[in-house]
Amino acid sequence: MDDKLREILTKIQKRQIDIETGLKEIENLYYINMKYAVLDTHRQRRKGFPEVIFCQGKTTEQVVAIAKELMTHSEGNILGTRATYDCYQALAKEIPTAEYYETAKAIVIRQGEQTWVGNILVVSAGTADIPVAEEAAVTAEVMGNKVERLYDVGVAGLHRLLSQTGKLLEARVVIVVAGMDGALPSVIGGLVAKPIIAVPTSVGYGASFNGLAALLSMLNSCSSGVGVVNIDNGFGAGYLASLINQGIQR
Repeated sequence: MDDKLREILTKIQKRQIDIETGLKEIENLYYINMKYAVLDTHRQRRKGFPEVIFCQGKTTEQVVAIAKELMTHSEGNILGTRATYDCYQALAKEIPTAEYYETAKAIVIRQGEQTWVGNILVVSAGTADIPVAEEAAVTAEVMGNKVERLYDVGVAGLHRLLSQTGKLLEARVVIVVAGMDGALPSVIGGLVAKPIIAVPTSVGYGASFNGLAALLSMLNSCSSGVGVVNIDNGFGAGYLASLINQGIQR
């Protein structure tokens, strides 16, 4: 039984609170209905990290209200992805500790003691892939991981990657972000015995089909140990890398 739930039931049993109040507190342990969003307040207890705000498609007012509610019910860091700078500015007026990572388009609110375990290496094939790579890196950092970056080392100039082999060997998990032909994860997967999380990006000319070519290439990788997330899904890669990295730590 959850410690918080046990505490509420004990209060009801000892008549420190009435049953109606107790039931409301139990409901708030799991979710809060905000009409436009049903906030999963129990996610940090289940998964170790609070619900993440996907800002795209939400109004600024909705993002601000959700962030304030999360701060009330969460102990860990809070992350908002796909956020505009205007949205961040509005949020910062209400929560001055909020930070904005422009390249990653991410809002971060840090809470509690900050600790990092590691390490996760984020690799990008090209400079144009960096925004997605940064979304992955910031996500992993906010979740308590030590992150290193290695950018613009794609297969068109393989010597750039091979000169950094030491970083590849030191990493516990490698996130590889690539558009165009999406070949870089296979190359890295053939060099190291690490979990590889491949992220296809929508970077490329017409026949790349907005990342579909890179996605299919990664799914067909001949290197063992390569897993693939969706196109431009840096957040998903960073989250998965954190689960792997912190699982190794435990």
